[in-house]
Parts: sequence; structure tokens; C-alpha cells
Amino acid sequence: MLERKPVFPGVIELNLQAGHVIGCNVYLVYDNDEWILIDIGYEESVEEIIELVRELDFPLSKCKTLIATHADVDHGQGLALAKQMLKTTVSAHPKAASLLAAGDRLRTFAEIEAQNIHLSMPPVESEHIINEGSIIEIGSLKLETWSTPGHADSQLAFRLGKLLFSGDNIYRDGCVGAIDAHHGSDIPAFIRSLERIRQSDVQWLLPSHGPIFRKDNAMLDKTIERLRGYLHMADFGTCAIDWPLMDQWEEEIAQGKMPG
Repeated sequence: MLERKPVFPGVIELNLQAGHVIGCNVYLVYDNDEWILIDIGYEESVEEIIELVRELDFPLSKCKTLIATHADVDHGQGLALAKQMLKTTVSAHPKAASLLAAGDRLRTFAEIEAQNIHLSMPPVESEHIINEGSIIEIGSLKLETWSTPGHADSQLAFRLGKLLFSGDNIYRDGCVGAIDAHHGSDIPAFIRSLERIRQSDVQWLLPSHGPIFRKDNAMLDKTIERLRGYLHMADFGTCAIDWPLMDQWEEEIAQGKMPG
């Protein structure tokens, strides 16, 4: 049996536990024998993850559910296999559940032809549809579900006391999850989600990628301000709400203004 290395009481991050990067951050939340996983990652990592859980002396039959923060391939490709191996359920936002059930490869970034990305997305049904305010009980622990759209329209975060499992909302370096029109990204919604995190009294953010970190309001303010700029930039295409340069161009044409 391996020695458990919880990052907080009742929380183990499996990359840290393993001592090497397996994939996206996978959080095992537990109370006594009952446990859940938040995200699972790629299918190729599932057997290693489940073997690690077994070596940590968690009864595999006590996995209450597998939670999807959203449907992206790097978070959920392994859900179907993990569900089968653990004989458990999947919990997801209604929009994520629809993509997971369909095995959608475009909206989940599994198929990006221009970058030669061609990944499988095994379909999986979600037994539990969760959304804003849903409570997930693990023994005596209660995870409170937050709807935090922006990166994806199905992005969820989960609060446990002073901890927030924050998905792809924000990382330690101030970066955020990819903003892409085909992915269902929404910059105004993203800003509102970050403002909610900023205004909350949570103390620690447990993201889906990279290190766990203390909530840093100054960093969040800087990120929010950066995203506000994205609202008016052509770089973000239809995710932007306008492009002021085009208004200026129209005025210059109307005025007959020539270059110079």
C-alpha cells in the first residue's frame, strides 16, 4: 500500500501523488472509504490512475461518481473506460453530457484537422446532470457546483470549504483556458466567471492543469483586465463583441481621409 499524500484534508491530486505528470490534474476527493474523481484525462492513462487508486487502499467499489469539469478530450477521453472499470457513474453539466454521449470530436478538441490532431472520443452517458447549485456528497463532505462558463459553455467549478476546484478558468501564471469560437467560448461570460472567483472568499484554487495555488486577487484583476481587452480585438474573431478599428475605418472612408 502506498502512503497517501493529501494536498488538503480529503483531497489527493494524482499527478502529485504519483510523482510524475500523468495528464490533466485528477483530484481524488474522499471521506473514509467513499471517493470521487474530478476529471480523468486521456484513455491511455486510465489504467495507471485506477491502479494508483487501488495502491492507495481506496476500495474501487466505493467510487461514487466520475465528475467532468467539462467535455474536452484531455479531460474526458478516458471516462468511458474508467466508468466501465470502476462500475460507477458519470456526472456532468447538461451541455457536456450531450457532447460526451455523442462522442463529439470537434467541440471537444479531439479533431483539429489543421493541426493534425485526430483523437478518438469514446461515447459515454452521464447518469447525473449537475449544474449551478448542485451538491455532490462524498461521505460527510459536500461539493458545491459552480457554473463558470467562458472557456467552454459547460465549464464547472466545485467548491469545498475554502478550496475551489477551478477547472480551466485560471492557472497560476494568469493564463486561462483556450478561447475558441468553435468550442463555445464566451469572453463576457469568462469575465463574469473570473470576477466571481475574484470576489469569493475561497483561499486556494485547484486548477485542471498546472500547480495548485493560493488565490491571488492582484493576478486575477490583471487577467480580468486582459480579457476585457479581448472583447475588442480581432485576434479573437467572433468571440469579441466588436472591433473598434473597423468603426474608425468606416469614419475615415466617409471623411475621405487618405493614408498619411
